[in-house]
Amino acid sequence: MNLKKRTFFFSLCLFLCFGVKNVMAQTLYTVQPNDSMWKIAVKYQIGVSEIINANPEVSNPNLIYPGQKLKIPALSEQITTHENEVLRLVNLERTNRGLAPLKSNWQLSRVARYKSQDMIDKNYFSHQSPTYGSPFMMMENFGLKFSAAGENIAMGQRTPQEVVTSWMNSPGHRSNILSSNYNELGVGLATTKSGVKYWTQMFIKSY
Repeated sequence: MNLKKRTFFFSLCLFLCFGVKNVMAQTLYTVQPNDSMWKIAVKYQIGVSEIINANPEVSNPNLIYPGQKLKIPALSEQITTHENEVLRLVNLERTNRGLAPLKSNWQLSRVARYKSQDMIDKNYFSHQSPTYGSPFMMMENFGLKFSAAGENIAMGQRTPQEVVTSWMNSPGHRSNILSSNYNELGVGLATTKSGVKYWTQMFIKSY
């Protein structure tokens, strides 16, 4: 489904306080001089809220000091491997047709993971989330800026190849993958306890 950017903006999403459930491991990080939660989040490509949730003993996230130890959540290698493979396959489809490849956007992937997990948690399969609203609203509320946006979702495909093939066989999803309107992509994967995979692709054209 091709989505156009809304012209109004929303306040920062209140749901950022909840972590993605596919976080599997942790790294112990020693705070360096001039560090901030945001700098550390960018370094590890994870949300500030996830770091805060992993370190409840930090009473004021704006006041961290050199030498302090922080637990940094990390996604499982299988998740990141699958997500990166979806990006690779998408760019293969694009470059084979003379289109520019899409740039990976880790912040957009983070949002896509939240969407996939939300579909599991709330038992729905739709572009419209009962938690976050439309894809545009969700992206904006997570602080992303864009001039065009789109979303593909899928459920049940076991591998990156299966899900990309499924999307390419669907005219609307294929249109998003091959659109020249977008230049960045985020891929988010979440898996149910029974092993069913939910996939989300979020496309944007950055300013």
